[in-house]
Amino acid sequence: MFVEIRRKDKELNINESKEILAKGDYGVLSTINEENYPYGVPLNYAYYDDYIYFHSAIEGHKLMNIYNNSKISFCVVSYAKIIPEEFDTRYKSVIIFGNVKEVFDDEKEKGFYALLEKYSKDFIEEGKKYIEKMGNEARVFKIHIEHITGKTQ
Repeated sequence: MFVEIRRKDKELNINESKEILAKGDYGVLSTINEENYPYGVPLNYAYYDDYIYFHSAIEGHKLMNIYNNSKISFCVVSYAKIIPEEFDTRYKSVIIFGNVKEVFDDEKEKGFYALLEKYSKDFIEEGKKYIEKMGNEARVFKIHIEHITGKTQ
């Protein structure tokens, strides 16, 4: 079902891949629209309990695509350095294939708090108030990972 990485000598093991997910600053979520065009959007995310959580506004291109087709890919690049004299780039990256769904209630709160812990660790109390104030004006989504590959160059 999923194509395996071609260059096995460059493949990261699952623990290295999960570490990149845990430490990455942002990822690119790719969805498919109704005409089968891909749409990639960079976003903040949190990797927690083997799931990826992200938040979103209540409408937009990304949401239309997710509600139309829950299959996604998600890419994180944790390190990239261009080596001009070698016409090459050194990098570490992870690509995920999975399904995404909107979460509610306790699961929504869990996703928000995972994001807060990752991006605003020194402002947890302020973040909790901000989340409460947002109420239903933001949505939280959870990616169930079906396949993961990591690569280094």
